[in-house]
Amino acid sequence: MSTPLADFWADQTGLRIKPEYLVEILSVAADIAMVIDSTGQIRTVIVNPLNPSIGSLEHWEKRNLRTFVAEDSVEKLNDKLGRMRRGQLDTTELVEINHSDNATWEFPIRYSFHPTGYEDCILMLGRDLRPIAELQQRLVKAQLAMEKNYETHRDYITRYRVVLEAAREPLVLMDVASGRIIDMNGAAGLVFGEKAEDLVGTALDREFSGMSRSEFIETMTNAATSDSDSPVRLETRRRRREVSIFPILFRAAGEKILLCRIEDSDYLRAVSEELVDVLGHLFSAGVEAVVITDNRGRIKYTNDSFLDLADIGMNSDVKGRSMAEFLSRGSVDLKVLIDGTLQSGRLKLYATTLKGAYGTKIPIEISATHLTGTSDRGFGLVIRDASRSDLVRDQASPVGENATRSVVDLIGTTPLKEIIASTADVVEKLCIEAAIELTSNNRVAAAEMLGLSRQSLYVKLRKHGMIGKES
Repeated sequence: MSTPLADFWADQTGLRIKPEYLVEILSVAADIAMVIDSTGQIRTVIVNPLNPSIGSLEHWEKRNLRTFVAEDSVEKLNDKLGRMRRGQLDTTELVEINHSDNATWEFPIRYSFHPTGYEDCILMLGRDLRPIAELQQRLVKAQLAMEKNYETHRDYITRYRVVLEAAREPLVLMDVASGRIIDMNGAAGLVFGEKAEDLVGTALDREFSGMSRSEFIETMTNAATSDSDSPVRLETRRRRREVSIFPILFRAAGEKILLCRIEDSDYLRAVSEELVDVLGHLFSAGVEAVVITDNRGRIKYTNDSFLDLADIGMNSDVKGRSMAEFLSRGSVDLKVLIDGTLQSGRLKLYATTLKGAYGTKIPIEISATHLTGTSDRGFGLVIRDASRSDLVRDQASPVGENATRSVVDLIGTTPLKEIIASTADVVEKLCIEAAIELTSNNRVAAAEMLGLSRQSLYVKLRKHGMIGKES
């Protein structure tokens, strides 16, 4: 049984759509409708009135379509027209063509090609792709913005994790609504006696004794919102340790969160005592010689390695004596050490010679640290034996063989007086460079080390062109 609508499409007697309506239907069904021949000549063109952005294309008529096609689309158009001439037209195949008009106006159109029943006459129905292209551009921009936000989010997460784990104090983030742990650092896990990753997501009140969940959340919230700085004191369930909790209330993504800073006095005391024991053993049994002095360089403590290095029998024999007594340049060395350390808080390397109790001299390297945490703000010296070092320092070596050969080559061509003068300048420059290097560019200490006044040192620096270099 056929319906009237089926009869309408299946009727072979003729077209049931009047020509005056057909043009209107085609103009609305496609953004561009044009009729061309196999050579590409445009016979007629219709523009969808609902798409005014295309504009009027009446000037296209009676002209070749290639005139209004961009270079990258000419080959596709030629291929389609060639198949039309060979009778191989495929109406289901869509072709995207970029049009170019007035040199600056370009727009992409997707065409379908349809036979009209007339010889050498093809109907092209085109759909404007600019809305799709704009949508794709917006999608790409949104994707790039999302990726950028994701990278920024990852950056913040990394910083947050580093700061959280680097904090020495135990820190716990708790969701106020549920009372569950959002995050915590490893120090908090040590306080509770469990790994931090195993406690995330569990209720925080379960880690303490003697409080229900609602009572615990209310107590923590009240402590965070009160004007008093007094902590909440509770006992941990596993280790039975009394801790003090300092809660801070804030909002994140519309949710209330408590940052709980925990102080465990028993744990801190145990860690401090253990650290003291380890450092004490390192000081007494260490390979490197260690000397602790007061702020004027008088020895307070030494280890056995220093006593061995200086051929000293007992610690009482050196306690209270100035460190300058054991340095080859005496007070000059000590002043350079103290001034250099005070300038930056520490001195990485200072090369000098250690004088032993029986006159022995050993080349040494000293690293110094200003002990600002002590009551009298003294200095810690780590002394290394450099006698077996293969490092040869140019500033401490005498004029080498190359310099000697250079002087010998001058004999017979230059007067002795000029040879001596030039050699003296070389030695003088080497000595000044060595002094400035040893004192870390401390001009006052360098002048004192060389036995010169400060003005004389500056004169010699200018003489050898070292003012700009050292500055």
